[in-house]
Amino acid sequence: MSRLRQMARSFGSFWWDFLVGDTPELFLSVVVIIGVALVLRHHSAVAIIVLPVMAIAGLGASLWRGRRSP
Repeated sequence: MSRLRQMARSFGSFWWDFLVGDTPELFLSVVVIIGVALVLRHHSAVAIIVLPVMAIAGLGASLWRGRRSP
């Protein structure tokens, strides 16, 4: 493997571990919440209700996965 490819792979691996880590559902939840926030940026009344509910659901999914793991 070339040095440049190895450096790129190490860089990508670092960011994967930093952003995703052990809980990919939290990373996915954050990406989805940011996307929904962008869509709802002009509808603040709906966003005030929807975004916290989505955040709680993402946390619940992470807790459910954590309890399921040995």
